[in-house]
Amino acid sequence: MRLFYPVYLVVALLLGGVNAHADTVRVAVAANFYPLMQRMAVQFEKDTGHQTVLSSGASGKFYAQIKNGAPFDVLLSADDETPARLLKEGDAVAGTAFTYAIGKLILWSPNANAVDAQGAVLKTGKFRHLAIANPKTAPYGTAAVEFMTQLGILNTLRPRLVQGENIAQAYQFVATGAAEIGFVAYSQVIKDGKIGSGSGWLVPASAYTPIRQDAVLLNKGKNATAARALLDYLKGQKATAIIQASGYDLP
Repeated sequence: MRLFYPVYLVVALLLGGVNAHADTVRVAVAANFYPLMQRMAVQFEKDTGHQTVLSSGASGKFYAQIKNGAPFDVLLSADDETPARLLKEGDAVAGTAFTYAIGKLILWSPNANAVDAQGAVLKTGKFRHLAIANPKTAPYGTAAVEFMTQLGILNTLRPRLVQGENIAQAYQFVATGAAEIGFVAYSQVIKDGKIGSGSGWLVPASAYTPIRQDAVLLNKGKNATAARALLDYLKGQKATAIIQASGYDLP
């Protein structure tokens, strides 16, 4: 006896065979890297078949969430300290941490004339508010405070500081005019290899501790095929080229 199956069932079976090993990876992504990771996730899914579920936030807050059992498989941190701490405390898989990007700090404004080429505006004080990310939970905020401390202007500028929960919020404060200028991630304002709009001054890398952004496989993703595939993907030539072109340095 011959059996006939509906066409839609045949197609479903064929597609099921193609994606039989596809999996989903839950990723905690540092706020500065989130927009880029959204774009990269699309390509990752096309290349591997694996799906991604992305969550954006401050690295310090992700640490607390992971310690409280948040169901993340991979952490893409904005620093190297948070992954190292999770490894030391047994919440991540040994030998899986690596630096996927090195961030750059920029003083930026959407106003074309607000920030001069030497960043002298910080000393002239021709602004009312200066946005930074929370230095307690966001590495870019830590870098901004470190730089201002070295320059000897932190105490003077402290009354003008507007603090965002993370670097994405700090950027929004500046972009919407809540603060005239702010310390943000270079990757947030770069377009075609240069500042897309407004004015900015790239803070010398020697003026703050390098923002080494590390990735690590968390315990919940230890046996997840997609989690390990994503970490391998971030090390690949296609991903590293995109990362570098988007305003980051590579290790």
